[in-house]
Amino acid sequence: MTKKVIVVGAGVAGLASAIRLQHAGYQVEIYEKESTPGGKMNRIEKDGYTFDLGPSIVMMPEVYREIFELCGRDPDDYIPMEKLDPMYRVYFTDIPDTPIDISSDLTEMTRTIESINKPDVEGFLSYLNDIYKGYTFAMENILRRPFYKRGDVYNLSMVRKAPKVKLVGTADRFIGRYIESERLKQILGFQTLYIGVSPFSGPSFYSMIPMIQFLYGVWFIKGGMYTMASSMERLFKELGGEVFYDSPVQEISTENRQATGIMVNDRKIDADFVVCNADFPYAMKNLMKQPEARGAFTDKKIESMKYSCSGFLMYLGMDRKYEDVEHIHNFIFNEALEKNMQDIFEGKKLEHASFYVYIASKLDPTLAPDGKDGLYILMPVSALDTADYEWNDETIQYYRTYILETLKEIKGFENIEQDIVTETHITPLDFESRFNAYNGAAFGLQPTLSQSIHKRPQSKSPSCDNLYFTGSSTHPGAGVPIVLLSAGIAADALIADDKN
Repeated sequence: MTKKVIVVGAGVAGLASAIRLQHAGYQVEIYEKESTPGGKMNRIEKDGYTFDLGPSIVMMPEVYREIFELCGRDPDDYIPMEKLDPMYRVYFTDIPDTPIDISSDLTEMTRTIESINKPDVEGFLSYLNDIYKGYTFAMENILRRPFYKRGDVYNLSMVRKAPKVKLVGTADRFIGRYIESERLKQILGFQTLYIGVSPFSGPSFYSMIPMIQFLYGVWFIKGGMYTMASSMERLFKELGGEVFYDSPVQEISTENRQATGIMVNDRKIDADFVVCNADFPYAMKNLMKQPEARGAFTDKKIESMKYSCSGFLMYLGMDRKYEDVEHIHNFIFNEALEKNMQDIFEGKKLEHASFYVYIASKLDPTLAPDGKDGLYILMPVSALDTADYEWNDETIQYYRTYILETLKEIKGFENIEQDIVTETHITPLDFESRFNAYNGAAFGLQPTLSQSIHKRPQSKSPSCDNLYFTGSSTHPGAGVPIVLLSAGIAADALIADDKN
């Protein structure tokens, strides 16, 4: 008899887990509180403009393709991609007329570094060499496997391999060992924000993120990132899986420390296994009603954990094409980046802020009306538990004004305010209410040393049989390719337990 698996949530990791398990022969059902797939990898459609809601940068494309290849499909039929070069443009607010293009062509990047600070070329190449060793170690030994006990980390095999990896201190300090130029350090270091942690406090391990871009490139999926979510849903249904939308899960049902199904609309739905893609802290506090099934993850424990930053997002439908802005990915750095990061994680209202502008319609004109562009703007901000200010109309207006006034100093954006014809915002309150992101933290638990590898929630519940977790607050962490890997870990754990 075919065994039944229920997946809670149709986010990226939930869809990927469901596909893997459906392909492996299980009967899989997904229950999702929203009316569309993808979780934060969703879209906003308004007045003829289409925006990616959350993730926007495709890295590690082979991980995106893997889920389709596993099922014998050609990924190009589902997620057609093109490589970007330059990958993105960086502006500094004190020299807005001198942007820097960042390329994955190492010849081109060498020239760029020479133009900024020639001695840093040697350091940059050494950085790539050293961090690549850390990356291969991580891919082989950390990112694709679970860590259920200390012995999974502290063992002879790991001890033999680990000394080859010289990763100590913070990401900023690690990069500073190789790079002198403050601007180059910022260009490399800020990318820890992709997983919601500051480069000035986040482990040096995560300074591999820019290396992944330089060696493997940044890509764009036709239709934007939501194409990945809708294509995974399509593949799941092709395999025979079922998705139930507008079906918020009230509880993960447990008996004698074993998951037996879920409660939806006050109705029990039985299952042999449950995979939870809801944010782990939220799930523990709200879906796990039996204390013994929660184990160590009491309310007090959940509240004491450290959470990533959140984001303030603006989605602007514009009355024209932005021909003078050459790239779809644009980063605007305030020169006081360290102060900016410090304020985010100390909960202060930002006075010196960096942000990101994404213009997907430059590459895919179907995402905006003819002759128009849509601008997606993301500013990292404090999560709700740390912010010492309220999110209200005044706060939104404050950050909106800061962003627009800063952009007016940059060529191509001078008349940005007059060009807006439609506007939508998302704040940390929306991350909390719409996506059940605990504290509105957009990337889940912070990937600090005390919340990484074996110290991070794992794919398999330690205190409840037949229950598995996946997503950004579980090992190996946040970021689209990484949560896709977490889905593989969770599915493999379930299949292994079932066989045993």
